[in-house]
Amino acid sequence: MSIKKIIAIASAKGGVGKSTITALSALSLCNDYKVGILDADIYGPNQQILFNVENIKPEIISKNSKKFFKPISSKGIEISSMGSIIESDKATIWRGPMLSGAIKQLITSTYWSDLDVLFIDMPPGTGDAYLTVCSEIDLDGVILVSTSNILSKTDTIKTISTFNKLDVPIFGYIENMTLPLSVGEELTFNNDIPKITTISFNESIYNMSLNNISDEIQILKESLEKIINA
Repeated sequence: MSIKKIIAIASAKGGVGKSTITALSALSLCNDYKVGILDADIYGPNQQILFNVENIKPEIISKNSKKFFKPISSKGIEISSMGSIIESDKATIWRGPMLSGAIKQLITSTYWSDLDVLFIDMPPGTGDAYLTVCSEIDLDGVILVSTSNILSKTDTIKTISTFNKLDVPIFGYIENMTLPLSVGEELTFNNDIPKITTISFNESIYNMSLNNISDEIQILKESLEKIINA
């Protein structure tokens, strides 16, 4: 299995729509590219819910005498999430080392097909999960997600600092305006981090469908294609 590009979707702030933007990014590309999603949010995985596969368990396969999880497929997108492994109504109450171990297991025990791009849906915060992902995966870069709310912007600046310290390139940021409380000051960061696009609310996004693709999603798709093909 080979993966051409690995892109993390991240923000230290919770509730800014990282999972939605991750799913939307995958959906925007899935008709033209082979796409996967690794849900690295162990405490609150959402990709299995967004793609309506929460009741499907991953198949366990053997390759070279080793056992792997076969990603669940939805809309042509391969998905690996702890939410498909643990019981949906059970809380995951783990300390840092167990969290890191679970993320590492997802990374090393998922048998992906050959992919053009793998998106990693990062959890909030800047702790163990970030250190584990960045040490276990050779990331090509990260896309930040933020609203224009001052709290979101402040935590996103912490995310920038984290990835700079971990020496991971930042491709840019997406302003998520799909949330009703996301109105605030104009969202800008320093000149080294370009704005990729702004995502506003519409029915296609709400229903996780791209049948009526918006101009914003088309801009997102084109920006992602430049990253993939670089």
